[in-house]
Formats: sequence, C-alpha cells, structure tokens
Amino acid sequence: MDYKKIKTDTTAVTRKMRDFNRGTENVYETTAMLSKRANQISLELKEELNKKISEFATSSDNLEEIFENREQIEIAKFYERLPKPTLMAVQEFLDDQIYYRNPSKEAQSKASGDIIE
Repeated sequence: MDYKKIKTDTTAVTRKMRDFNRGTENVYETTAMLSKRANQISLELKEELNKKISEFATSSDNLEEIFENREQIEIAKFYERLPKPTLMAVQEFLDDQIYYRNPSKEAQSKASGDIIE
C-alpha cells in the first residue's frame, strides 16, 4: 500500500466512540485490531526505509570518511513527516479499507447454528 498518499491527520484527534463500534460491536476488539494493523504498517515502513538507507551504506567504518549525504537526510525527513502508523490505521478503518475477521466468533456462530453473512 502506498502510505504516502493516505490523507489523514498528523496529530492525535478526538474521535467519537460510536465510530469504532461498527463492524465489531466491541470497541476493545476494534482497538486490538487497529493495534495489529498499526504494527503491520510500522513494519512495512521500517523495511522500506531500511532498503532506501542501505543504498547509502559504506563498507568502511572510518570516521573520517563519514559525511552528510543530502539525499539521505531528505529521505529521513520525509519519513519523519509521515503520519504515525496508528493514525494511518484509524483512517483506514474509518474509510472501510481494513478487512478483518475473528475466527473465534466464526467458530462460536457455526457451533450455535447462526448464519454468517
């Protein structure tokens, strides 16, 4: 997913609890789901950043040879300006872009004979 194109707030915003009850009917379950999604986003961003930074890696560890690379600084600044992964996960949830399921609920509903939509 292209996280650079996500339009979300860069700071924390007060939200209504009822916005997080849809789909799961349980705000704690939603919070756990958003936490897992934020961890996924964070890992993907970290891997992407490490790939870009590794292009600038040098083979020697001599302090005299270390210099500031303008491109490397710009890449770091770009990633620092991105919204936090938790804010991205919340925005994805509010935009219905997250697919989630709860296997334990599915097993309970099958055992009790409920119909799953």
